[in-house]
Amino acid sequence: METKNLKYYSELQPTMVTTIQISNNLQEELSKRKLFDRETYEEVIWNLMEDTMELNEQSKKEIEQARAEIRNSKYVKLDEAKKRLGI
Repeated sequence: METKNLKYYSELQPTMVTTIQISNNLQEELSKRKLFDRETYEEVIWNLMEDTMELNEQSKKEIEQARAEIRNSKYVKLDEAKKRLGI
């Protein structure tokens, strides 16, 4: 791999500094995935990793509570919510 085609990025963290090398192609792909202009590449990478990460116990509990509410018909349909809110 030619080093002239690599970009260098470093991210300051409270306890450490890490520098990584990425290709121009990867940098372009990460840039396309930014949700807003000032989003850091670290934020983009965390967002990509989120899909493969295990849910924490609080999230699992909330999901199960929501499923129980649906099973027990304790929800409001979108049309009814709009009507109540005058939308």
